[in-house]
Amino acid sequence: MALKIFNVLHREKQDFMPLVEGRVSMYVCGPTVYDHAHLGHAKTYVSFDVVTRYLRASGYNVLYVQNLTDVGHLLETNEDRILRKARQLQAKPMQVVETYAKSYFDDMDALNVVRPDISPRASGHIPEQIEMIETLLRKGNAYEVGGSVYFDVTTDADYGKLSNRRLDEQEEGTREEVRGEKRNSGDFALWKRAEGEHILRWNSPWGEGFPGWHIECSAMAKKYLGDTFDIHGGGIDNIYPHNENEITQSECANDAEFARYWMLVGSLTVDSVKMSKSLGNFRTIKDALTEYRPEVVRMFAISAHYTSPADYSEDNLNAVKGGWERMYNALRLVRLQMNKARESDMGNGFLDRVKRAKSDFRDMMDDDFNTPRAIAVLQEFTREVNTLLNEGSEVGLSVLKAIEEAYTSTGTDILGIFPAQDLALNERSAERESALIEMLIALRAQARAQKNWAESDRLRDELARIGVILEDRADGTIWKVE
Repeated sequence: MALKIFNVLHREKQDFMPLVEGRVSMYVCGPTVYDHAHLGHAKTYVSFDVVTRYLRASGYNVLYVQNLTDVGHLLETNEDRILRKARQLQAKPMQVVETYAKSYFDDMDALNVVRPDISPRASGHIPEQIEMIETLLRKGNAYEVGGSVYFDVTTDADYGKLSNRRLDEQEEGTREEVRGEKRNSGDFALWKRAEGEHILRWNSPWGEGFPGWHIECSAMAKKYLGDTFDIHGGGIDNIYPHNENEITQSECANDAEFARYWMLVGSLTVDSVKMSKSLGNFRTIKDALTEYRPEVVRMFAISAHYTSPADYSEDNLNAVKGGWERMYNALRLVRLQMNKARESDMGNGFLDRVKRAKSDFRDMMDDDFNTPRAIAVLQEFTREVNTLLNEGSEVGLSVLKAIEEAYTSTGTDILGIFPAQDLALNERSAERESALIEMLIALRAQARAQKNWAESDRLRDELARIGVILEDRADGTIWKVE
């Protein structure tokens, strides 16, 4: 099955064919670094991490560029987000940027997100942005008024093709100040003149000012990926005006198609309302990581299809946690048994099931990176692995190795939800773990003999919480990992 991607630009699922065979160029709109990242950011950037991992696992050489916005992203009040945060903290704007850029990357590292190949900053590419603005002025797509430069949306007949919004449907004031100096309400700023109190400012042919929000992505994508590249990613909430404006200014300036495939991630919601800092209904990644393992937060981020909205709640996170623990405990049990297993042909019939699980996983990923269905494949595989391991028959070492490889090549290398550093259980630690479980079972047997049913139930429940299921038989109690 060939890889298919839902292309938002054409509103259909299409076969993926990169510009250059064997190579993929991808640009993803990164965060504005003025506060700690929240779980909505986790959904977006974990999703594109999985995309990158899968493309590389499929043999592609991927060049992944993800920017950091550190200037020009204005609030509805026309106030720069970085400057507002700097005033709140009584800090320099670049102190804010450095603090929260580091915080963002710390969070991504914790979530096992592979760093992008290039992470350019808007403030480090002012010359490239000015050069593109000059090109748009020369071609008649932009105009200068009093030190500010605006893109004239009426000069592009295709404007609105991504968001499917006609010019007469554009809302005045969306992320841009509506001034009398603009020719049309939908025109957007390429360069803004810096008022007297504005700290972030650069020299330009039009006087001191700063770039608009949208021009940064166009300029940096062109610099690192060329006029046309394969995949543009981001959040669905930025489809208009940000992504729409990226396309129009880039294609008018470069006379070339901008991005060939548009992949936009659905929002994370709280009670069906988008999680955002402006609404105050967000939970930071750091906060979530105080209660949940990073792998659980990561699995939550991809538990819904990347294009779909996902609703945050403690119940939903806990449900994901339970599912993750069942899979990971099975993988640990495989490792435990590998330390004691010998080479034999016992269980070889299961090898076909291993092969099918890997094939089914790939089919799900080829279908527009369908991570929830790929996870479901691993969950079904886990049920069968537990049945195999707990039925009492010997399983040969080669079968156990094949099962482990299936988990690691899918859940570790692609989904990133199984920590590779925790997998290397040596024989001594395996024996220690088994001995501790046996000791707790013995303590429970003692409590039962003393008719201390409350303590007996507590020990049983504690074992069940970590995935160890007890079965009381006439000849004693046996245990298995769920």
